[in-house]
Amino acid sequence: MSQGQLCLVLHAHLPYVRHPEYDSFFEENWLFEAMTECYIPLLGVLNRLQHERVRYRLTLSLSPTLITMWRDELLQQRYLRYLHNLIELSDKEIRRTRHDRAHQALARLYRRYYQHTLTLYREQYACDLLNAFLSHQKMGQLELLTTAATHGFLPLLSASETAVRNQIDVGIDTFNQHVGFVPKGFWLPECGYYPGLERFFKRCWHRILFHR
Repeated sequence: MSQGQLCLVLHAHLPYVRHPEYDSFFEENWLFEAMTECYIPLLGVLNRLQHERVRYRLTLSLSPTLITMWRDELLQQRYLRYLHNLIELSDKEIRRTRHDRAHQALARLYRRYYQHTLTLYREQYACDLLNAFLSHQKMGQLELLTTAATHGFLPLLSASETAVRNQIDVGIDTFNQHVGFVPKGFWLPECGYYPGLERFFKRCWHRILFHR
């Protein structure tokens, strides 16, 4: 029996939720919650694998909207405020449950978690999660990919070749601009494919590699 191969591919995307016209905007919490509960913990796993010298191979696709938000100074500062607010809330909950040992233990656990996340983000990662993932890419065990500009479902957009072309071009160009190299692969949003889609990728990669 021939041996098969397993390729682990994680996909990270969020819609663009930056709203500087408001002091606080609810949808920005989507980004902050994902950073706290998904992206920073994933970096923690990669850091432990590196520290323990575990050989692994992992692919992670990052959407252009997510990359752009990670690198945005306003959202970086708002995320710090978000964490400080959670730490303050945890302190209040610890005081509220001072006569309830079981629930106070949970409140203390969350305060430690948020304080640890704040330290990692501000001091170890310098508020730049993209650069943190890039450090693992440079070690050769993590491969970063990109996806369509706004994560548009390409078969649905196929009625307009311009829309499909722009989704792909902007996705790859944004990745190249922030990361510094052209990705070797591309995550199709919702795994959506239709015959002829490959010609847009061929044209885009040819444009970048041979006409820069």
